[in-house]
Amino acid sequence: MRIATWNINGVKARLENLTRWLEESGPDIVCLQEIKSVDEAFPGEAVERLGYNVATHGQKGFNGVALLSKRPLEDVTCRLPGDEADEHARWIEATVSTETGAVRVASLYLPNGNPIDTDKFPYKLAWMDRLLAHAEGLLATDTPIVLAGDYNVIPEPADARFPDRWTDDALFQPESRQRYRALVNLGYCDALRAVDASDGIYTFWDYQAGAWQKNNGIRIDHVMLSPGAADRLEGVSVEKHTRAWGKPSDHVPVVVSIDL
Repeated sequence: MRIATWNINGVKARLENLTRWLEESGPDIVCLQEIKSVDEAFPGEAVERLGYNVATHGQKGFNGVALLSKRPLEDVTCRLPGDEADEHARWIEATVSTETGAVRVASLYLPNGNPIDTDKFPYKLAWMDRLLAHAEGLLATDTPIVLAGDYNVIPEPADARFPDRWTDDALFQPESRQRYRALVNLGYCDALRAVDASDGIYTFWDYQAGAWQKNNGIRIDHVMLSPGAADRLEGVSVEKHTRAWGKPSDHVPVVVSIDL
């Protein structure tokens, strides 16, 4: 089974790229972030024609997450537990079953947190604390867990072309990185780093200052696997060629292969 994550940065603006990529890559499950669409306006028909079931947790103009699956999506749950007042559409999870097993998959869009001297940074940290609590609870089940999405965290200096340029950014703050490590310490595995420890692997290139052309990238899109999922990991690919397409997202898909 191939499970992908992609911050699409506006599903209606990038629909042609999304359908092109779905036809080309053909992942079994896709976790989308920043769909920037309410549920009713999501272009589900175009995706369903390609054989995907669709579940969305949308929000007008920004945020928004979705799950696409070639198999039925079961027990779909929206919203990250822990704060009933949080109205941001940043979390959706569901179970996908096969003839030989099942997997619980979440698509998440973690808050950016900038500027760090505003209430946006404490919100980011509080959201990560809620993520840790929920992720720990998910480990109590026997089902393999996949937490995939735009984490807005640069875990290590090797995950940025120029790490010194990010020292004042919420993505690279010690508090953000510590919480990311806490997720690892719970038992979750960074799928890409489990198969490739090399530098220069990025998933995001800003639209400004020729970042893509200069390969001035960062790695902030991650697929975290529970031990039961990590034991079945077969490979990971970063499909960076999509960044060179017309009207691209500033993120590229990350795809993991798991033997279920």
